[in-house]
Amino acid sequence: MIRALVLLATIIVLGAPSALLLIPWAAVTGNVLPLYKATLAIVRIGYRLIGIHVVVTGLENVPPNTACIFMANHVSNLDPPALLPRIPGRTSAFIKSSLMKIPVFGWGLKLGEFVPVSRDGSIAGAQESVAAARRVLEKGIHITSFVEGTRSPDGRLLPFKKGPFYLAMQTGAPCIPVSIYGTEALMAKGSLRIRPGTAHVVFHAPIYPASFATREELLEAVRAAIASGLPAWMRD
Repeated sequence: MIRALVLLATIIVLGAPSALLLIPWAAVTGNVLPLYKATLAIVRIGYRLIGIHVVVTGLENVPPNTACIFMANHVSNLDPPALLPRIPGRTSAFIKSSLMKIPVFGWGLKLGEFVPVSRDGSIAGAQESVAAARRVLEKGIHITSFVEGTRSPDGRLLPFKKGPFYLAMQTGAPCIPVSIYGTEALMAKGSLRIRPGTAHVVFHAPIYPASFATREELLEAVRAAIASGLPAWMRD
């Protein structure tokens, strides 16, 4: 619990002045990069303070100067802060629409062009999210998706959501499968306790949607790639 409080305090102490300065700057100038970089730097500092070390492999697999769709598994609330700072360039992400309603934080997400996803399961809502993500990709910004849609309760892969694969088939953007493990032991689902330790982030070779006849075939290829980077017990 103490580490969770340390992480929260770090975000508040360093994040508040950054937000006060850089959110208005981004709103006035349209340049969100200083805010984006400051946020990622604060996350890195917080992880160091609470004893979490992130080991990254496979970054050489990410094609340079290309907007990609990063597709990762999800086992802990510690996953996004472990992954996003390690993605080369700037990324947006699919996020719960409720996060957009948080004062200040939600405004920062909007400026960063993060893509809200409604949990009502409506077709119209899903189409709207995919269309918004497509506009982001067309600007040369990556999209990151935790393709299970929620955290796995036991670390094992859950069924994947279809939305990111609709986006991939529509845009042809390279899909970068990402395997995350170790975080499930550092902060379990439903717990506020954080343990020190090592989180692993594995970037796999790009998978190109044009190589597949159907969305389902693409999904299975991405799932196989993610599973290949996980410990045996976390696979299907």
